[in-house]
Amino acid sequence: MDIKVVDIKGKETAAKVKLADSIYGIEPNDHAIYLDVKQYLAAQRQGTHKSKERADIAGSTRKIKKQKGTGTARAGSIKSPVFRGGGRVFGPKPRNYDFKLNVKLKRLARKSALSYKAQEKNIIVVNNMDLNEVKTKNFMSIMADMEIAYEKVLFVLPEDNKNVFLSARNIQGANVVTVDSLNTYEILNANKLVIVEGAVEKIESILN
Repeated sequence: MDIKVVDIKGKETAAKVKLADSIYGIEPNDHAIYLDVKQYLAAQRQGTHKSKERADIAGSTRKIKKQKGTGTARAGSIKSPVFRGGGRVFGPKPRNYDFKLNVKLKRLARKSALSYKAQEKNIIVVNNMDLNEVKTKNFMSIMADMEIAYEKVLFVLPEDNKNVFLSARNIQGANVVTVDSLNTYEILNANKLVIVEGAVEKIESILN
């Protein structure tokens, strides 16, 4: 698949880039996407939830009433879950929600997500994203020139670029990642995918 390269002003250049059919032209695997997105969202959970069970409650351990003759059920501790202020039964405990997925499956999921974006014609290849200074206004102007302002856009860079990251971080809907951290969830969550020309080859080397 050939796609024309644009500059940061949104103007088409004479250059074209070939997007590999083995990455951008496959039959998407929805189940692989589901598993990869599920793992990504699970890994975002802090898992720090904690409730106090009866062993964690501060209180006396004395027997609160005599065993027989009260006309009610036996009770041995004020910390019992049946009493107000007592411990919780089977409450949540700190845990890690992450789970393992095979590398080949995660690779297939990213290829499927990129193929969906290619089918929808929502991929833009830009020749460079070099910014001389950190300025949100300038980054907004770039998005406006590309006619992607106020959309959810994922910018994929070949390597870290501090000026681009800092210029985009206060813009709602704009997300900047490097090729190494490209993931299925963020690809699908964006309306448009803007890939710097130098990142195309790196994506192919990682996914192939």
